[in-house]
Amino acid sequence: MVNMTANEISKAVNGTLFGNCNAIVSDVQYDSREVKEGTLFVPIKGANVDGHKFIEDCFSKGAGASFTENDVPEHSTNCYIKVENTLSALQKLSAYYRNKMKVRLIGVTGSVGKTSTKEMIAAGLSKGFDVMKTQGNKNSQIGLPMTMFDISENNDIAVIEMGMSEFGEMDRLADIARPDIAVMTNIGVAHIENLGTQENILKEKFRITKYFDKDGVLFLNGDDKLLKTLHGKQDFMTVTFGLNKDNDYYAEDIQSEGFNTKFVCCFGNNRVSMKIPALGEHSVKNALGAFAIGKYLGLDDEVIQEGLMTYKNAPMRQQIHEMKDFIIIDDSYNSSPDAAKVSLNVLKSVTKGKSIAVLADMLELGEKAESEHYGVGKHIADIGIDTLITVGELSKYTAKGAGENGCKNIFSFEDNNNAYEQLEKIIEKDCAVLVKGSRGMHTDEIVKKVLVNFENK
Repeated sequence: MVNMTANEISKAVNGTLFGNCNAIVSDVQYDSREVKEGTLFVPIKGANVDGHKFIEDCFSKGAGASFTENDVPEHSTNCYIKVENTLSALQKLSAYYRNKMKVRLIGVTGSVGKTSTKEMIAAGLSKGFDVMKTQGNKNSQIGLPMTMFDISENNDIAVIEMGMSEFGEMDRLADIARPDIAVMTNIGVAHIENLGTQENILKEKFRITKYFDKDGVLFLNGDDKLLKTLHGKQDFMTVTFGLNKDNDYYAEDIQSEGFNTKFVCCFGNNRVSMKIPALGEHSVKNALGAFAIGKYLGLDDEVIQEGLMTYKNAPMRQQIHEMKDFIIIDDSYNSSPDAAKVSLNVLKSVTKGKSIAVLADMLELGEKAESEHYGVGKHIADIGIDTLITVGELSKYTAKGAGENGCKNIFSFEDNNNAYEQLEKIIEKDCAVLVKGSRGMHTDEIVKKVLVNFENK
């Protein structure tokens, strides 16, 4: 519960109060459908809809106050806080609120894997601390400020996902969240269309540390060649984790055990046997990062291990559904070249029979789009995926990369419906299916059809 007065809020955002200045705000919302008694409504002017037109409706639902950029209606007794820009006011208010909370905040960024890393860290710390975490992937210029209001005085730790796709965005997020600890998962080519080069992506994401003091700590995936260049060269502590032995925390003896993974975590002269309810080397890296943070925060090995066993993949992120005769991996939330290759490796690792990859276009790759799609196709052939189904124009280059490097069973379609119809024909006993594509390709439609139509087969 937020629990702020309208007067306090107005001062925090340099606004002007109109109406009932004694209003108490217990909640903040920018979606008018979520407004309830005591809510501060933040009307955002979007490309298609202006939230200001819902202000009166929100007051009728019991909203305690509303930001506005417009003139306040004459003789209104409702509490308005007039500001120059409602989004900017939301960000200022969230920064003010975060500063009131004495929680230790862990910010997570990277080109791919932010959500799964955030979930793993939160799980790893959960048995030693009261942990709050970003719900879903609310990591944007609106989502992150809204997440700040979920922090309560009872929380010891907040694990916050911080995403950016353009120059300057991380500065604003870091100013709001003020992380005490930061985690950088990797530097890939996601959003390279906007940022130009991987070096630019590194520079922008590194700004997560902009407000660090001497006690700030940066945890880095040391297997990433660009992130590795940051290690030991800062005014604050840096810690690396990964599969390579030159990392501060690294893994040995990685073994799959059903849908779990066992490994040995090595650091200094220590070797700790670990187990996580997740698959793939990327999950091991996430667990290493979580373990490293847990140790830094003073938790015992057993406490971290107990927490890690509570980990669950977020919906549509390598979410494994065990059907009657086969497995489907729902990784349909989003995609990038690096993430696609990781998921294909997971597909290969769980396959008892035939492996089927259903891949749709990866967006925001700019001039690298054709070559990156081709590279994913080559990876499919290299690791021996049996069948490829593609959706979209760009994914025809995935099909080309797979076909020219030895994959024989390839089907390409323009839409999800036709792709599903082909998939339905070739699903067989003991096969494993991966479905993945950029969010704009809506490949979750394919997964939903499989879950419904094969539920009783």
